[in-house]
Amino acid sequence: MVRGAIEVHASTGQPLGMPAARFLRDCWQKRPLLIRGAFPQFHNAITPEDLAGLACEETALARIVLRDQRRDRWTVRNGPFRETDFARLPKSHWTLLVQDVDKWDADVAALLDEFTFLPAWRVDDIMISYATDGGGVGAHVDNYDVFLVQARGRRRWRISTDANAPREFRDDAELKLLKQFEPTHDWTVEPGDVLYLPPGIAHDGVAVGECMTFSVGMRAPSLTELVVDFADSVAEPLAEEARYVDPDLAPARDPYEIDAAAMRRVEAALSLLRSPDSAETCLWFGRFITRYRSAHEAMPAARPVTVAQVAARLAGSRVVRNPWSRAAWSRRGRGAELFVAGQAFSCSAVFARLLAAKRELPGADVARVARGADLTVLTDLINSGHLRLVRQR
Repeated sequence: MVRGAIEVHASTGQPLGMPAARFLRDCWQKRPLLIRGAFPQFHNAITPEDLAGLACEETALARIVLRDQRRDRWTVRNGPFRETDFARLPKSHWTLLVQDVDKWDADVAALLDEFTFLPAWRVDDIMISYATDGGGVGAHVDNYDVFLVQARGRRRWRISTDANAPREFRDDAELKLLKQFEPTHDWTVEPGDVLYLPPGIAHDGVAVGECMTFSVGMRAPSLTELVVDFADSVAEPLAEEARYVDPDLAPARDPYEIDAAAMRRVEAALSLLRSPDSAETCLWFGRFITRYRSAHEAMPAARPVTVAQVAARLAGSRVVRNPWSRAAWSRRGRGAELFVAGQAFSCSAVFARLLAAKRELPGADVARVARGADLTVLTDLINSGHLRLVRQR
């Protein structure tokens, strides 16, 4: 095996071990990179006990993966769990995985501040795994970029950069595990180390003693998702009366033939999909990419507020975004579109940039930039539950 060929050490001011521009040029979606000592400050962000408690929440997405090493069998249990479920687990060779922990815990979410060199709308979630000695989820491949941040303990990572390696999956496990896995690199990582993997890199991580790993995963919708959702957005406003028409129809030479003239009409009808307006495409994509994949929805405010009430309270409050409400923005003419949880709001660019940038910010900062339509958008977001005004003490 080739060892240490793609390894760097972080330094003060360069947690990636290099400037962000160089990382994006040389590594992003191109090759793996092990970064020693990148983020040592996050080892106390959450305890194993807190993670187990979160896995017991009704709406948490949690799994336990157990490996029977002697029989080479894998078992997956889905949450929510009970405390007694953990008491019945063996001493080793199991892993607890909880997704979206950044939505539940602000200390965990703070890790995302280290990834601002990437578009925030590309980030999906932080999944945390707690593993006992020998625990893991087997050799597998992800179809998205991931940063594997070691928070506690040690983990042995083996990866394969062989593009010609077979990719058949085992048929005896619920997980999509590789039938064959021949690693080309082998490391043991310590707290603070980060392993970046682009899509398609086969990897296998096994705990050396007890450990916790934060997986910062990127959102990478499939082309199928994009095409289907865009087609739905194009079709939605079309009237029922809008149909295939052929006023230029000529007598059929063969009534069963789909001729060239018919196909020209079909292609004309589908031209909306081939040549969409760029502004409308941006509007669709902003809505699409900020919709969240889980079932979590914001709860509308119990007592709706008016624009005047919001304006009066803003300076003495903090504006807090629902952690499940994803936000992004794009320019539109002299203004902007603010996208929140699949909805689009027309507002000023400075207001959109400020609201999308942070989960929590002083209301006074918002008050300084919010004017006219901005205050209406802010009020709508508060009443729909995507934002809250919290009185400052």
